[in-house]
Amino acid sequence: MGLTTTLLAIDAGNSKTDVAVVAADGTVVGAARGGGFQPPRVGVEAAVDVLADPVGRALAEAGLDTVSHVSACLANADLPVEEKELALALRGRGWASSGSVDVRNDTFAVLRAGLLEDAEPRGVAVVCGAGINCVGMLPDGRTARFPAIGKLSGDWGGGGGLAEEALWFAARAEDGRGDATALMHDLPAHFGLGSMYALIEALHLGRIPEARRHECTPVLFATAAAGDAVARAVVDRMADEVVAMSTVALRRLDLLPEEVPVLLGGSVLAARHPQLEARIRELLAARAPKAAVRVVSERPVLGAALLGLDAVGAGAEAYVRVREHYAP
Repeated sequence: MGLTTTLLAIDAGNSKTDVAVVAADGTVVGAARGGGFQPPRVGVEAAVDVLADPVGRALAEAGLDTVSHVSACLANADLPVEEKELALALRGRGWASSGSVDVRNDTFAVLRAGLLEDAEPRGVAVVCGAGINCVGMLPDGRTARFPAIGKLSGDWGGGGGLAEEALWFAARAEDGRGDATALMHDLPAHFGLGSMYALIEALHLGRIPEARRHECTPVLFATAAAGDAVARAVVDRMADEVVAMSTVALRRLDLLPEEVPVLLGGSVLAARHPQLEARIRELLAARAPKAAVRVVSERPVLGAALLGLDAVGAGAEAYVRVREHYAP
């Protein structure tokens, strides 16, 4: 890594973007935060326009116009073809003087941030935020991944999926089609309403904004923790999905028999709900006995920076310095 080498690390999620400019020795010389990255909703160029604001502020703080390499981990870059399209769009902004741009799905940022062994990064990460995704990587560059675009690609769960499931069971419990569950009282009560019918009407007519549906997920976990059988079954299914994805990724990379980290990230898993985490650990102990489960507390932008350091051949001291900067 040359003395003048700098890299731009971008972690762009649906709700926010973190940017860092990292110098050759691993020093973070510029940083900024911006809005969410949603190309499916606004289009690629408009989404990249959102990135341009924090990128510009971070570069200005660093006293730079361009960098040597861009390492971008982006939400909604779910397929390789989308990564290529987004890389082309970022390259067109001229942020990397050489045109060196690497775009990956943002799950890779969580994975790389949580891998504490920088010399040979290997492992698997499952992220449960609004949705669910899983990736794995080996030091030789091989990866395991899923399309992770919802039911169309076989996915279930994440915060959005759990909220939808909780509402479904609660609605059916109230009108008699389903088993009894405290969710039919707990969910409307959270929104200050007296029945599921009232909650359904409020959501359908927009009196409760769509964005607030995610609030159903912590209610689900609280109801499960209180012992409700239906809520507990939903939480158990979430754990089953996490384990299914992680073991498939481990198998694809021939890592099942090895001592390897399985990293848990995203708002649902980072909340460390006891039932969910205990079941994940129990099932993984049976299916991948050597897997070391760890909840990632590091910020994902660190992962984007580490992937950038990997790409430019940084020295060991650079990894230490950038990790120290982002130490939780």
